[in-house]
Amino acid sequence: MVRRDLLRVAGATGLLMGLTGSAPTYAQTPAAGAPGLASIGGSPIDLVIEKVAFAVDGRIGSAVAMNRTVPGPVIRLREGEDAVLRVTNRLEETSSIHWHGLILPPGMDGVPGVSFAGIRPGETFVYRFPVRQSGTYWCHSHSGGQELLGLYAPLIIDPAGPEPFRYTRDHVVMLSDWSFEPPEQLLAHMKSLPSYYNYQQRTVSEFFRDARRDGLGAAVSNRLDWGRMLMDPTDISDLTGDTYRFLMNGLAVADNWTGLFRPGEAVRLRFIDAGAMTVFDVRIPDLKMTVVQVHGQNVKPVEVDELRIAPGETYDVIVRPGNRAYTVFAEASDRSGHARGTLAPRPGMSAAVPPRRPRPTRTMADMGMDMSGMAMGGGAMGADAMAGAPPAAAGHGGMAMPAGNAMPMPGAIPGPGLPGGPPVAHGPDTHGVGSSSVAMVERSRLDEPGLGLGGDGWRVLTYADLRSVAPQPDQREPGRAVELHLTGNMERYMWSFDGKKYSEAPDAVRFRYGERIRMVLVNDTMMEHPIHLHGMWMELENGGGPNQPRLHTVLVKPSERLTVAITADEPGRWAMHCHLLLHMEMGMFRVVEVA
Repeated sequence: MVRRDLLRVAGATGLLMGLTGSAPTYAQTPAAGAPGLASIGGSPIDLVIEKVAFAVDGRIGSAVAMNRTVPGPVIRLREGEDAVLRVTNRLEETSSIHWHGLILPPGMDGVPGVSFAGIRPGETFVYRFPVRQSGTYWCHSHSGGQELLGLYAPLIIDPAGPEPFRYTRDHVVMLSDWSFEPPEQLLAHMKSLPSYYNYQQRTVSEFFRDARRDGLGAAVSNRLDWGRMLMDPTDISDLTGDTYRFLMNGLAVADNWTGLFRPGEAVRLRFIDAGAMTVFDVRIPDLKMTVVQVHGQNVKPVEVDELRIAPGETYDVIVRPGNRAYTVFAEASDRSGHARGTLAPRPGMSAAVPPRRPRPTRTMADMGMDMSGMAMGGGAMGADAMAGAPPAAAGHGGMAMPAGNAMPMPGAIPGPGLPGGPPVAHGPDTHGVGSSSVAMVERSRLDEPGLGLGGDGWRVLTYADLRSVAPQPDQREPGRAVELHLTGNMERYMWSFDGKKYSEAPDAVRFRYGERIRMVLVNDTMMEHPIHLHGMWMELENGGGPNQPRLHTVLVKPSERLTVAITADEPGRWAMHCHLLLHMEMGMFRVVEVA
């Protein structure tokens, strides 16, 4: 080894040792709980945005950090008080902080170009707003690819009164994804070849397996159908473990974040998906999880073995571990990798890491071709009706709708998308070149656990399970409906609402102040999309009646028709977008204006 190489290695080793001490308190191993930067009686919290070196798996990259850590520190506010957060930008570009899920004035929401101008280099912006809620939330940049580069942090709001559940230990578990490739390079690869990072495509051996199981004709037909769709059934995630390292509280698998507890304690785990592009499936083998809060809102307890969490979502669970170590396992939904941590009564303990499950494949339901419950007339319908045929063929075709399932008359308000409700045929609008396909059949999928889940013999949380602890304050029936289709063209890597990118769309979706609206979200793509509405709650119409849950982000499955009720009680301009960062950047973004 020459002297130059020796100095390089020594310098890198010293930098790594320095970086270890810069991890936020809740990420240090072992972590005893979730302290943080607290605002007491309206005292200000100072946050600084800057670039730092960041080490993952012994390799050093460049991150955009909050107070020099990735994730940033836990920010703690208190319900009923005023929050004052002074954010200084030390980057050479405009930055911002969006307080995800918080109800606050539009000028404090932190979306450049919608509600404020952004924080210019060298400037300090003071966020000041009343805290009107409690629970687990988070914050992140809404500027370019900074969120993908590490600019996010947990946000906990302590309630003004007692909570409806008890616990003695409190841990933040923030999940995220990290790539050493810069955001512009990731996007360039997706634009040039949408399957660039997908190394889990179907093989010849799988074709013969399917032929033995289903018959040669069915196996050939399935391949031809997917070929006409111009999409691979293994396209689960755009960015995979080929480029990503999956992190738990900023730590890679080998670093093994550890949360301590005393045997017999009730431990609260605050799961936050801060991933830019990753949906995680979370479980703790041999330990039941009782879900008590979703998106900061208290729900009636539900005991489960596993839950799916999408970018932007938060789930709080209570666990009661015994005198042993447990693995906290967060598996990417495409099974290309995982994040891992440990719950243990003593430092240095660990438990077995579950083996990787087989990657799933898309189904007929994901293609929008599941005709069960539909009356058919005028001949069979194949995938060419959606992709290879002329646009007119992608609508109703020869499908005769069963009684009670007809498309609503002009001016009528469609019913809620309740679990088990009847399927609905897609209308004649194919959304133009911005949409490569439509879901010929759209249906509620609220009671489905999600692709790749539900076949392991344990209980998986679904949206249909959620019930608010307290009845919602506005019990009015919606007075009108707004229908939005989630659309995309995977070959061109374009994403949109109703076939139009944000740059092509009308100025805003308009709500009248005080009105009650039913928003109908129809996913015409074959990928899941977590849709986030800023500034207002979405009440998920899942059959809960007065106790339907309030969410700020809803994960819409392929070919799903999902409805939410919204009370337009916050005047201003608000962002609404897919929380998969590259989908938002490529056009799946709109402005909702309440006036």
